[in-house]
Formats: sequence, C-alpha cells, structure tokens
Amino acid sequence: MAREAALTHLGRRGEARMVDVGDKAETERVAIAEGRVVMARKTLRTVLKGDAKKGDVLGVARIAGIMAAKRTHELIPLCHPLALSQVAVDLKPDPTLPGISVRATVRVRGKTGVEMEALTAVSVACLTIYDMAKAIERGMRIEGIRLIEKTGGKSGRYRAAEA
Repeated sequence: MAREAALTHLGRRGEARMVDVGDKAETERVAIAEGRVVMARKTLRTVLKGDAKKGDVLGVARIAGIMAAKRTHELIPLCHPLALSQVAVDLKPDPTLPGISVRATVRVRGKTGVEMEALTAVSVACLTIYDMAKAIERGMRIEGIRLIEKTGGKSGRYRAAEA
C-alpha cells in the first residue's frame, strides 16, 4: 500500500504554516502550466483583429500573466517570495475551441518550486482575456487550468497525463 504524502503546510496540531526551505539545496526548477478561454468564433475574430474596446487583449494578457507570476507570494498566503529567472506566457489562438490557449513557463534557481507561479500566471492571463473581451461576450469559459510539468527539487520530475 502506498504511503500518503503529508501536507507540508500543516503543523503537528493542524495549524497553517510556511514550509521551512532553509536547509534545502538550490536547484534549477521549472514549471509549465496551461489553461484556455473558450469563446464564440465572433469573439475570437474580434480579439485577433485587435478591435476589442479595451485594446490589445493578447498583449495585455501576456503582461498580466508575467506580473502575476512575480507576485504569487502576495496572492497565495503560504508561498515563498522567489527571484524568478524567467516567466514566459504564450497565448495561442485555437479555432477548434474556439478560443485562446494559454501556457506559462516559469524558471528559478532556488530552494522551492515554481508550480504556483506558473498556475497563477495562466489563471491571471485567462482572467485578463475574459475581462478585456467581456463587453463582446459574457459567456466565455475559463477551463483546464493545470500543471503540465515540473522539474527540479527533491521530488524530481512530474509530467501530467495527456488530457
């Protein structure tokens, strides 16, 4: 029988705590997350033409995702502040959805992983797309936000199963 993993953010009495990473080795850590905004074809065409009332939807969403990754520790209570070495947010129009696929890659050389930073970047980029295009369509859906891959640290590599 497999042993259950302990929740690292809980103390012995069940109280929330920040994990002590002081004795951990610094390693190169990378996390990749993805999500998507599903919208009507007309909305996607408007976004791609750059005709949304609020401006360049994809450009603003990319910057919002990068900024969000850098501020994850301010949004999620027990996350460590990290000196990120790279945040890349890629937005890809997908006519088969129809909508926009969002992928974030985050890197750091540090003592703790960057999964939350990658997930936060994707979440905020998707929310920004919704915010900037909601005047066209309020029925858009944000879907499939998940960790795709992470490397580094004691637990090594994780790769999600294909969706």
